[in-house]
Amino acid sequence: MTRELLNTLYIGTQDTYAHLSDDNVVVKLESVPLIKIPIHHLGGLCTFGVVNLSRPLMAKCAKEGRTVAFFDSFGRFEARVEGKATGNILLRRDQWSAHFDETKTKQLASSFVAGKIQNARQVLLRSARDIPKYSDAFTNAAHELEKSLCRISSAETIEELRGIEGLAALTYFEMFDYMVLAKKTDFSFVIRSRRPPKDRVNALLSFLYSVATNDCVSALEGVGLDPQCGFLHVLRPGRPSLALDLIEEFRSILLDRLCLTLINRKEIQSSDFEEREGGSFLLSKEGRDKVLTAYQNRKKVEVKHSLLVAKVPIGLLPHLQARLLARTLRGDLDHYIPYIPV
Repeated sequence: MTRELLNTLYIGTQDTYAHLSDDNVVVKLESVPLIKIPIHHLGGLCTFGVVNLSRPLMAKCAKEGRTVAFFDSFGRFEARVEGKATGNILLRRDQWSAHFDETKTKQLASSFVAGKIQNARQVLLRSARDIPKYSDAFTNAAHELEKSLCRISSAETIEELRGIEGLAALTYFEMFDYMVLAKKTDFSFVIRSRRPPKDRVNALLSFLYSVATNDCVSALEGVGLDPQCGFLHVLRPGRPSLALDLIEEFRSILLDRLCLTLINRKEIQSSDFEEREGGSFLLSKEGRDKVLTAYQNRKKVEVKHSLLVAKVPIGLLPHLQARLLARTLRGDLDHYIPYIPV
């Protein structure tokens, strides 16, 4: 995976070497050129795993204000290289300024909530087609989520938006058990429970949400945003509120669907969980390994993005959305546009 998206070059092909050639960035694998892009077209570079960059390339990026961000092969943020002149302090200033501006905070929070509800609605409508037995129930729940979407524009406070989001989530999860089609005795679902998860489905969801939240933290750090300064989620010490904002649009369409796929295809078993005192459940080491493998494989699947012509790997979606969020905070975009599957 080596491609240019939103003026950023993402290099994920392992053992590649990127260097400068006549003001072009050239990426090679075993001396074979993979891509050649004029450097003035790029606003930054992101590398994943074992990717080598020449010193002249890094020096030119630093001198001209291009950020080079390094992530490990799992997408975890490692470091960011910048020169003397950097816009990140200005970006974080704009981020905090927006946080203390009620109008901007409400606008951003509305986008996060709208993205979450719209994507959850799509999952319900898809289930209505795929599971005819409960088609009417899924359709009715999707209609309720449509009503929730309509209420977003009339919400006057962040608290009202959180209330709309909470009620929509309750409606959505009331239908979740109907989407579990295999081993219902072992994987029954009644209500979303987090601390601690009260059943195997909740344990699986919580683990996937946690892993994906770390990916969102890395994506935000990669563009220079503060993952703890959010807009929808309340600020608390040590809490990545902005990452929790960003993950909302991905929960149903990516993480919940992966959870259901693992269960319905019997790729995960009841033996992959440990039951603790008090009736809580956690994934075993073997279970975590299975889920992480499936998660990494899912990140390689390519999907369409409404703002891009080409398909992109699912694993890059948080990075693209973090960059769109940064552009919104800088004022380059009027509104933050959440990811909605095309």
